[in-house]
Amino acid sequence: MTIEQQSPASVFGTVAELLKELVGDTDVLGIEITPQTTFHEDLQLESIDLVTFASILAEFFGADVNLAEFLAEKDLDDVIELRVGDIADYVAARLGERG
Repeated sequence: MTIEQQSPASVFGTVAELLKELVGDTDVLGIEITPQTTFHEDLQLESIDLVTFASILAEFFGADVNLAEFLAEKDLDDVIELRVGDIADYVAARLGERG
């Protein structure tokens, strides 16, 4: 199965695994990454961490998965409330456009 053929659930799983590279051992942190997990409140990530995560996503999925572009369309409150599921949905949509 190619990246473009991944189901939304498997895209979420991949995004969660890539996020673990950024935040470290989620078991130690006592956090389970779900679609409802927030970047700011639950994972305590700052905007610079989202920039780093954007490069991780682009490296894995390709340059057309441009998280910075996605975030630029949002206001500050939306970015603060951003959930892992929102990112997974965005990635799945971009992959669907590609495939």
